[in-house]
Amino acid sequence: MTTIQIRIDDKTKREAKKILDKIGVDMSSAIKMYLRQVAIQKGIPFPLVTKNGFTIQRENEILEAAKEAREGVGLTKEMTSKEALKFLDLL
Repeated sequence: MTTIQIRIDDKTKREAKKILDKIGVDMSSAIKMYLRQVAIQKGIPFPLVTKNGFTIQRENEILEAAKEAREGVGLTKEMTSKEALKFLDLL
């Protein structure tokens, strides 16, 4: 058996502990489960997401699309309401 010490900010620890307490798992057991899954899956056992809930790849895609929209890339001309309804009927 070995010991691991980690440093983590208070807010993250508090938020994680609150959730773990609700599901009846102590912090040490949760970390053991995580490390075991890393070993079993030979990698991070879940998708890594940003604070917005997107994967890093998806967030980058959204940021790129927003940049292109600001630059006018791939935009169509403005439609009248009649043109828009006709377009929607074609779908």
